[in-house]
Amino acid sequence: MPTTTQEMAAIVSILASNNETFAVKSGGHNPNNYFASVDGGPLISTKMLNEVLLDTAAETVRVGPGNRWDEVTDALDGSGYTVVGGRIGNVGVGGYLLGVKFTGGLSFMSTEYGWAANSILEYELVLANASVISVTESSYPDLYMALKGGGNNYGIVTSYLLKAYPVGDIWGGNLIFDATDEISTAILAAVRDFTENYDDDKAGIIVTAERTLATLVDIWVIFLWYNGPERPEGVFDKFFDISDFKINTCKTQSVNSLLSGNNWAVVKGSVYTIGTETMPLPSAENGPEVMGAIFDHWVNVSNTAQLVPGLIASVAFQPLPKKLAQIAREKGGDMIDVDDDIDRIVLELDYSFLSSLSYSKIDGVMQETYGGFKTIVEGYQDSGLLPQDVYLPLFQNDCFYPQDYFGRLKPEKLALARRVQAEVDPKGFFKTRTGGFKIPSA
Repeated sequence: MPTTTQEMAAIVSILASNNETFAVKSGGHNPNNYFASVDGGPLISTKMLNEVLLDTAAETVRVGPGNRWDEVTDALDGSGYTVVGGRIGNVGVGGYLLGVKFTGGLSFMSTEYGWAANSILEYELVLANASVISVTESSYPDLYMALKGGGNNYGIVTSYLLKAYPVGDIWGGNLIFDATDEISTAILAAVRDFTENYDDDKAGIIVTAERTLATLVDIWVIFLWYNGPERPEGVFDKFFDISDFKINTCKTQSVNSLLSGNNWAVVKGSVYTIGTETMPLPSAENGPEVMGAIFDHWVNVSNTAQLVPGLIASVAFQPLPKKLAQIAREKGGDMIDVDDDIDRIVLELDYSFLSSLSYSKIDGVMQETYGGFKTIVEGYQDSGLLPQDVYLPLFQNDCFYPQDYFGRLKPEKLALARRVQAEVDPKGFFKTRTGGFKIPSA
């Protein structure tokens, strides 16, 4: 556990002198095997790189990668400032910012300030040759861009300088519903409408269906956020109009209180797999059919795994409105470079279960689920019910290990990733010695 950047550099120097595979683990975001774990080689934890230093005059926060987001918000609690970060407190800082939630962080505040990576002002980076550099837009512009969605291919980040934003009390919490057919139809329509009619950039949601198959529990969980002290008029009405929710935890609270309160959604002691797909937003007319087909496919495939011990299946519908893409570009852009021509929905899949002995079964279930999503989307594009010839990149932090994250980027961004990697790691130290999504050769 290095405690300083210099100690991390010394570790890299030692690793460069041998052939051991290794892994670097921050708080933990991507559960794919060997992405932040290793079999036989050293595991380098950034847990002790956990500074949170607010500079109110500069309106910046220096954050170590070993933090989790609720530790960051706890340190900032009462300061009047926050940062663009994770939506569940238990999520780790390092993987979230580098792994591109799309491009380093999908946040409740993304329609105000872009992806979390769009608010990173500086990366302190240990390179493959064990040198330490400060990466900013002016010092290393190409590397600065490549780090906004390029994963762990360029070095080890030991601190981030983030833009701090003024904040007071916020409003939010969870709505939980039984997943009856009627409620499911209403929620799918509500999230579609919310994505298209994103009238207030201070609002954010995650709409998640969860099935605990062993006990046949089907629920919807809506995570709500508003960057203001009161529920805004009209913005969330279609969710509240469903009315027969089982639980409503929404209230005025601090950012730290909300993020910590969302930690109940993290099931500890289980094996996790994740996967993702991106879809164009269907029209209001076609929405019931298209959204219903996606949801029904998830239900049907999940049913094939109902005998797996401890299985919990979930699918999240996450708005990616045009407004978010516009803000991200205005703030300097990123590797994902989402166009602002259409609204999109990011589909996030999770299957958690008790024993690694079930991994091969769930591996197949996961690939069948997101593969089916892609087939459904392409079918509706061919029939004219979804827009054709649109850019649909993958969400790296939720990609399953076989998914082709870099292959779904724009060609010019992939070319940038390759060029920068060749410049900063010409011997392929990080490409060959660590796991994660690797930049394919030309």
